[in-house]
Amino acid sequence: MKLRLLDAEDSLVAERDLDAPRSEVDHDALTAALEGLDADVVGHRVVHGGTRFREAVRVDDSVLRELQGMVDLAPLHQPKSLAALEAVSRALPDVPAVACFDTAFHATLPEAAYTYALPAELRERFGVRRYGFHGLSHAYASRRAAEMTGASRIVTCHLGAGASLCAVLDGRSVDTTMGFTPLEGLVMATRSGSVDPGLVLWLLERGRMREPEMAAALEHESGLLGLAGTADMREVLERDDERARLALAVYVHRLRSGIAAMAASLGGLDALVFTGGVGENSPRVRELACDGLGFLGVPPDRVLVIPAREDLEIARQVRQLSGK
Repeated sequence: MKLRLLDAEDSLVAERDLDAPRSEVDHDALTAALEGLDADVVGHRVVHGGTRFREAVRVDDSVLRELQGMVDLAPLHQPKSLAALEAVSRALPDVPAVACFDTAFHATLPEAAYTYALPAELRERFGVRRYGFHGLSHAYASRRAAEMTGASRIVTCHLGAGASLCAVLDGRSVDTTMGFTPLEGLVMATRSGSVDPGLVLWLLERGRMREPEMAAALEHESGLLGLAGTADMREVLERDDERARLALAVYVHRLRSGIAAMAASLGGLDALVFTGGVGENSPRVRELACDGLGFLGVPPDRVLVIPAREDLEIARQVRQLSGK
């Protein structure tokens, strides 16, 4: 659990990181960590806002019930977000809480970008559509890039344990690689990224796998881990064996083709941004990703590395909600 205290000028006043094994935070440790952090309001990163929450919202009992009702949309991530929210609210019962959503930035996706070619009955009954994730990171990185360069057509690459791209036009998300779940899109640390749905059906039928086993394989045993035997990009880059070379090649191939697809959604590209642990700290991955993209015409000074600062984006949304 990451705790950050910012002042009115967005200067970092204090930071505390707490271990959260099995996504559980010790209440006494949290209370101790919050001592001395004089906060006027607490902004929380919440993964899923569905179609209901398209911007930050003050959390009350009604909002909390709605968020709990969305656990089915993100069963791996939403419970962790809500557990953190409830734990901090117990420790700071008199401080207002605001939920800021990773899906909200993608609420501007055009219908053609968020609609799956599935029967209308399925889409309407289950709310099946592309939601997109990492919105807080994409929002901050694209806004910062626009401030630095004046660019209007920006592709942001959030490359960490989870990875996604976003096509941003004049500050609005118009396309992204993650979809109904954070599994779609790029190769990630332990997630497969996009695979042929027919392959999943084939494996379920021929491999005699049950759905929980398949979910575990796609979420926790695939990606770099499945290809190279490690989920750490640093180790992949350090090694010079067949598995590591293949893992890097597959990762970069998906990344490069994804960037080109995002540029196509924008009708061109003015700036390319790398953020997240891998995006910020791996010049080799950035270099390989940009190789072969010269046809997009992005000048070198428009390829940017911007540190991920979701805390600043959360603070911006909290102030916007409160009118301050």
